Amino acid sequence: MRPVRRRHLPSLGALATFEVAAKHLSFTLAAKELNITQGAVSQQIRLLERALDTALFIRKHNALELTPAGGDLSAAVAAGLDMISAGVGLLQPDGQPETITISSTDGMAAWWLKPLIDRFRAEHPSVGFVLLASDEDDALRNYSGVDIAVLCGNERSETGEELHFLFPEVAQPVCTPGYLAAHGPFEDAQSLNRANLLHLHDRHWSADAIGWQPLGWEEWFRSQGARWDRGASSLSTNKVSLLIDAVLAGEGVMLGWLHMVQGPLRDGRLVTAHPAQITAGRGNFLRCQRSSLQRPSVARFVDHLLLSLKL
Repeated sequence: MRPVRRRHLPSLGALATFEVAAKHLSFTLAAKELNITQGAVSQQIRLLERALDTALFIRKHNALELTPAGGDLSAAVAAGLDMISAGVGLLQPDGQPETITISSTDGMAAWWLKPLIDRFRAEHPSVGFVLLASDEDDALRNYSGVDIAVLCGNERSETGEELHFLFPEVAQPVCTPGYLAAHGPFEDAQSLNRANLLHLHDRHWSADAIGWQPLGWEEWFRSQGARWDRGASSLSTNKVSLLIDAVLAGEGVMLGWLHMVQGPLRDGRLVTAHPAQITAGRGNFLRCQRSSLQRPSVARFVDHLLLSLKL
């Protein structure tokens, strides 16, 4: 890409719009993030291409691709905006409240992140948090204001980001000690069919921010060479938090994701109903914006999260 004299640079607003559109490869998603119309995004991109006399996108039916020049400009603009963001952050007056913005799924937010946030704020009470939790809105992870995103799957790091592996997706049958005393023990996998098995509805696994293969009772029984009888259940829901609340109330047995139920297991509110675990072969990741990591509060919180995995 040929050099452009600084005084002839296109508007910063147009470049920022281009950076978001290039990240999503979608004018529709870019408009959603920027809270403007799709037409406004398309118009700004056209004006930018005209100013540079260069095509930035290859427009296909229902798809966008970056041209080689667009790819070069995307990397340069992302790096430049990161530097501007970091520079603005350095100008923040001492004592001004700091806020860390995190995105995740509902269950991770309530049962993994929130306890860690509470422990962090006990030592750093001046740091505030914005926790954007959704199983439905996959675009949350890519909002420009998000410093840290908790992801599940096989993720790759992108320009301007750092990716940390957290833990594998592992689940195990859990219930309250009282429920196990009244209805157990469950000597083998097949015997669990006589329990009230709380489970996630299929809608959970097809949600936009989930979108991965199910890890439920059917898969657990199959992994043990047994069969799920699909007996009547007091609760099937698409929300992990509702499922955990129900099992803590002594309602039955759930397939508990160990990173979410580790607290109740540690303090004795829950126990394992059967020793067999199952994993889906996927992992949970922490994706951090590099520009955000230049803020001491964000860097300290990331260290806090990663240290918690070693305890």
